[in-house]
Amino acid sequence: MNVIYGLLAISILVALIFFGLFIFSVKKGQFDDDYTPSVRMLFDDELVKDKDEKKKENSNNQQKQS
Repeated sequence: MNVIYGLLAISILVALIFFGLFIFSVKKGQFDDDYTPSVRMLFDDELVKDKDEKKKENSNNQQKQS
């Protein structure tokens, strides 16, 4: 039974160490994404064009039906 308590204490200690390292790396900017915003800017224009084209097609279809 003492072994279980020892393993439990060690596992909690290891989990706390990993959690501390994770918090430390987040604060230091390890997980900041500098690349995606520059690429996302390029794809946003295409999405806006697609929406504009669909609106034009819908308005053209409605005019043809009238």
